[in-house]
Amino acid sequence: MAVPEELEEIISQLKALAVPANISGMARFGINPNNTLGVSLPNIRKLGKRKKDHALALALWDTGIHEARILASIIDQPAMLTSQQMDSWTAEFDSWDVCDQVCGNLYSKSPLAVEKALFWSKSEQEFVKRAGFALMAYIAVHGKKVPDAVFIQFLDTIESSAEDGRNFVKKAVNWALRQIGKRGGELYQPALDVSRRLAQSTNKTARWVGSDAVKELEAPSKYVKKRLENQ
Repeated sequence: MAVPEELEEIISQLKALAVPANISGMARFGINPNNTLGVSLPNIRKLGKRKKDHALALALWDTGIHEARILASIIDQPAMLTSQQMDSWTAEFDSWDVCDQVCGNLYSKSPLAVEKALFWSKSEQEFVKRAGFALMAYIAVHGKKVPDAVFIQFLDTIESSAEDGRNFVKKAVNWALRQIGKRGGELYQPALDVSRRLAQSTNKTARWVGSDAVKELEAPSKYVKKRLENQ
C-alpha cells in the first residue's frame, strides 16, 4: 500500500478513536490541546503494532496531529534516523508528552542518542532542553551497555543546568538525575553527591531538584537495593 493511502487510513482510524471530551483533561495536565484528537495512549499503541515504516512515520509527523506524531515515534525505525530529522522533529515539540514519547520510543534507540542528549540539554528552547534531559533519563533506564563515563558527563550537565526554573525543564533534570542514581554500581554515589550538593543550593529550583532526588536515592526501592547489592 502506498504511503498516502495508508496515511489516510491511519488518520481515519485515529479520528474514529477520538474522544473530544478528553482534550480538556489533557490540557489540565499540561498537554497542548492544539491539533489534538483526544485519543488515549493505549489506543495509539495498538495502532502502532504494525510493521516499522520510516516513510509512513515521516508522513504521520508532517500531519501535525498530536496523536499522529506519537504514533510516528512508535513505528519509525531508529536505524533510519538522521541527525537532521532528530533536530527537526525536536524543534517542533510543543508538548511534554510528545517530547517524552519520541525520546522513549525512538531517540533512545538511536546511535545518536548520547550526542543529542548533550546537545539539546544546552538549548534555550524549553521543550528542546527537556528532550535533552528526558533522553538522558531514558538512556539511564534502557542503555544497558552505555559506559559509566557517559553518565558522569550527564551528571556534570545536570548539575550545571539545575537552576532552570521552567517547569518542564526542571522536572526532566530531576528525572535524569534520579534515573542515573538508580542504575546503581559506580554511579550511585556520584549521583547522590550531586543531589546533596544541589539540595544545599541557594537557588530554589536547584534545591528542589536535589532534595527530591536525595529523597528517592537515600531510600531506594527494593529494585534499586537489589541492584546495589549485586554490584
